[in-house]
Amino acid sequence: MNKIDSEFFPLGQTVITRNALNTLDQYSVLDAMLRHARCDWGDVSDQDREQNKFSLREDFRLFSVYKDSAGIKFYIITEADRSVTTVLLPEDY
Repeated sequence: MNKIDSEFFPLGQTVITRNALNTLDQYSVLDAMLRHARCDWGDVSDQDREQNKFSLREDFRLFSVYKDSAGIKFYIITEADRSVTTVLLPEDY
């Protein structure tokens, strides 16, 4: 793991869509938020992983994919200016 992968980045205000709030296991979401902040992008493709590394250095949007304890897929997106991080389901995107 390189230096950039071992650091945290600011999440800003954290929000969750109503659909995600009503659907996802809250502990899985909290765990995923910590992973996201530590640059563990979850189940993204290799291309998306490389894009996130670039985006971290250049202050672009960051995107992660996880599954909760029931296997429900969800996204976490941090805006380029790091002001807001959103948890949402794919259908909320």
